[in-house]
Amino acid sequence: MVRTKDFLVSIIFPLTIVVAWFYATTVKGISGAILPEISEVIATFKSLAEKGSIQQDVIASLIRVLKGYFLAVSIGVIVGALSGMNKFVKTLIIPVATAIRQVPIIAWIPLIILWCGIGEESKVVVIVVAATFPIMVNTMSGVASTPDSLLEVAHLYKLSKWEAFLKVYMPNALPNILVGLKLGMGASWMAVVAAEMLGATSGIGYRLNDARSMLKSDQVILCIIIIGAIGILSDLILSYIFKKITPWENKR
Repeated sequence: MVRTKDFLVSIIFPLTIVVAWFYATTVKGISGAILPEISEVIATFKSLAEKGSIQQDVIASLIRVLKGYFLAVSIGVIVGALSGMNKFVKTLIIPVATAIRQVPIIAWIPLIILWCGIGEESKVVVIVVAATFPIMVNTMSGVASTPDSLLEVAHLYKLSKWEAFLKVYMPNALPNILVGLKLGMGASWMAVVAAEMLGATSGIGYRLNDARSMLKSDQVILCIIIIGAIGILSDLILSYIFKKITPWENKR
């Protein structure tokens, strides 16, 4: 009953947007160049899907995201954990990391293209830069928040640093790390779209930029909807995995 109620509440806003969209295009007669009709967007989706264009673009973007995301997870968790456990490492890394993080990812893209070219490497690097920091910061926060009582127990049992890391720090930091992984996935999709818009021949970002340059508002709206749908699906998948990994968090 509660889940049904939550579901009904969650669809109120999307339905409101759809109704407003229908009203604006059908009743008020807003130009299709500004806002296409819903039926036009659906027809465009069917046309592109039949050609296989949308599927190819989604797969191209997904491959880039997965490559960059897993690299970002590796870097973010390792550096974040070291920063949370060691004050010297934190003092050494965090100021530079904070400065880099303040620069919008779109500003890094021209420099990354100069360094890496316009091939696949540059897009993966853009994703790594965007996704690493939320993962790193949340990992560091989780590790640093490990209670002194647990560290005293680890010391009492004479655990090595590696054993303390696996048995004390990581279990305590896991909820924070999982939050960072979610944020990192969101950042990855935003980054890949931006990177593809500035230099690519495939991907959702490329399709979006091509539609913009050709003034195809139906394709622009379609790409935005697809990006949003992928984001929701990614979040649901990660949430499901996290619930299985940390069942105790669901009881809080």
